[in-house]
Amino acid sequence: MVDDCRPLGFLLGLPFALLSSVLSLIALIVWIFGSIVSCICPCCKCCVGLLDLTMTIAKLPVEVIRWFISRIPL
Repeated sequence: MVDDCRPLGFLLGLPFALLSSVLSLIALIVWIFGSIVSCICPCCKCCVGLLDLTMTIAKLPVEVIRWFISRIPL
């Protein structure tokens, strides 16, 4: 794990991770709304796709930081 220390990649990716964090907060709101709608109307199949999309967006900040860190050479 010590060999994977790339602080420059972390610093370069930080603004993009902050932007992704804002998107993930929006995704959280959409996920809560979709969960409520799917509980009220369980036959609504479009909510399942919407909830999967919001979970992908919620994981985005971690993926962005990992992508930037992986692009910086050792």
